[in-house]
Amino acid sequence: MSILIIRHASAGARGSMGPDADMDRPLDALGLEQSQVLADQLCSRDISQLLTSPARRCQQTLEPLADKTGLEIEDHPALLEGQSALSAEMLVRDLARDGTTAALCSHGDIIPDLIQILARQGMTIVGPRSWAKGSTWELRTKGSDIVQAEFLGPY
Repeated sequence: MSILIIRHASAGARGSMGPDADMDRPLDALGLEQSQVLADQLCSRDISQLLTSPARRCQQTLEPLADKTGLEIEDHPALLEGQSALSAEMLVRDLARDGTTAALCSHGDIIPDLIQILARQGMTIVGPRSWAKGSTWELRTKGSDIVQAEFLGPY
């Protein structure tokens, strides 16, 4: 089983909609293109659940994948920017324990911290590390353990 961790696609500059509107910041033209590419790359996987940060840009990143798979997108507070990566770790561990193959969309502060927490606990990392917008990590599970992480790109 695996869990896919996706950083939201390109959404333009922070603060471009005003200081209090970051939750509503949409994907820009590049981000919309990235979300389509992600959907094309991931739709053939046996994904059974789509979870996202409540931020609009994260929801929009998963919309093309939801369209292709017929799955509903569910908001999850552990994936919201500014939350503790420990909450995201608990979520990932719960999914692994349940044997769920899921795609999760989050932010550039959560994903690196999550990968580092899991690595300190014995997970191996294959290949390069990157946190670029629109990028994907695959966490491979064995039972309830998260045993390996691989950066899938884009490079």
